[in-house]
Amino acid sequence: MSESLASFGYELGLLKRVRRSGWWHAGVRDPESVGEHSLRAAQLAALIAAEEGASPERAAFLALWHDTQETRTGDLPLTANDYLRKPQPRQITADQTAALPESSRELVRAAVDEYETRESPEALCAKDADKLEMLLQALEYRDIGVRPVDEWIESARQGLKTETARKVAAAAMSLSPLSWRGASG
Repeated sequence: MSESLASFGYELGLLKRVRRSGWWHAGVRDPESVGEHSLRAAQLAALIAAEEGASPERAAFLALWHDTQETRTGDLPLTANDYLRKPQPRQITADQTAALPESSRELVRAAVDEYETRESPEALCAKDADKLEMLLQALEYRDIGVRPVDEWIESARQGLKTETARKVAAAAMSLSPLSWRGASG
């Protein structure tokens, strides 16, 4: 049991090194890692859920697991869709967690299934957080001179389902990524 949890912990550590590959197409030399993306997505999921009346804890938990399959596939850019069969997150998660103790295995599999099904309010908030995180990252890259990011911004905006996420995206479009420096409690 302990060995399987430790081994899975090592596998999850790859998420700190797997880069979000689509940004290379825009000219970003050192894009953020999947782990970095997932952290902010989970934080945003909690905030969106709080505003939408859903469970912030559950939404954040779902967002934490949403890209863990990329330890096995890497981050595939959208341009790969025409050439590769899209990996099934549930199957990858089943393989990743096969050796885990039952309670841990079922915890992770249920989170991935709920996220992929997108029927619960928390799953919708987590998916919106994934899109919103990409939008914020695109705006941050644009702010430092990376210009061809409009398709990422538009794709993210079009994919948002919750009112809170749509409003946050609209606000982000008019703010500097450093606007938080002038904020006071």
